[in-house]
Amino acid sequence: MDFDVIIIGGSYAGLSAALALGRATRKVLIIDSGKPCNRQTPHSHNLLTHDGDQPAVISAEAKAEVLKYPTVKFFDGKAVSAVKIEDGFEISLENRDAFTARKILIATGLKDVLPEINGFKECWAISIIHCPYCHGYEVKDEKIGLMMNGDHAFEMAKNLNLWNKDLTILTNGRSTLTQEQTEKLKSKSIKIVEDEISEFVHSNGILQNVVFKSGQSLALNSIYARAEVEQQVDFDVQLGFELTELKTIKVDEWQQTTVKGVYAAGDCTTLFRSLSIIIAAGTMAAVMMNKEMISEDF
Repeated sequence: MDFDVIIIGGSYAGLSAALALGRATRKVLIIDSGKPCNRQTPHSHNLLTHDGDQPAVISAEAKAEVLKYPTVKFFDGKAVSAVKIEDGFEISLENRDAFTARKILIATGLKDVLPEINGFKECWAISIIHCPYCHGYEVKDEKIGLMMNGDHAFEMAKNLNLWNKDLTILTNGRSTLTQEQTEKLKSKSIKIVEDEISEFVHSNGILQNVVFKSGQSLALNSIYARAEVEQQVDFDVQLGFELTELKTIKVDEWQQTTVKGVYAAGDCTTLFRSLSIIIAAGTMAAVMMNKEMISEDF
């Protein structure tokens, strides 16, 4: 085997795992394509000692720390296939290079599938945001929108009411909120707009107005929205492990997938995309992979 562990994805979960494995003197290869999920996010929050730092700054510092360990190597490239071989796995890259390892950790993050509405992509992760714990403090007390419908909209509006009292739900079409939910929201002065959205007017990703197909417009500072997600690469098909109903990789409490020797950590396993949780998951995966190899060799 070329390595003890190959880590596919070199952001927070992957680097966290590599750090623990490097300190265990394991031979580790990190494969990373250089396109993290949060590359458009200006600042990260809720991470002790790094609150408010740029994501790229945090990951660059982490990479430098990890590569101080001589058994850890970093390869710039995209892994496109993974196959089970005797006693391990073979990972092939887009450039046709291939490497083998006893264990693999998938830390590829998720691909956000954004709605085809003018301006949404440019505002995503800047002024169209997804999580109040990541961004809520920065837009508290501002005039904001919530682009959701039905039960999701009701539950999110209930949460956002802590941070923002001037809140408008944009159902982008006919509301699927129940009558009881609608009345409760109105009792909290939360407005509901059912017009379909035509465009998000912005300046360098900073939202200015929402324009509706009816011709009306609404000035908002920020909007919470929920993007659909999918895996970056279909490793689940290639290796046979399971996904959840939310399209995340199914793992147990030790970050083990449903296929022995294949672990996963980070955004690819959860929609709760907080750096502190992602980093912890990477450490857990590393500890358990190392424990498994120790047991095999003892």
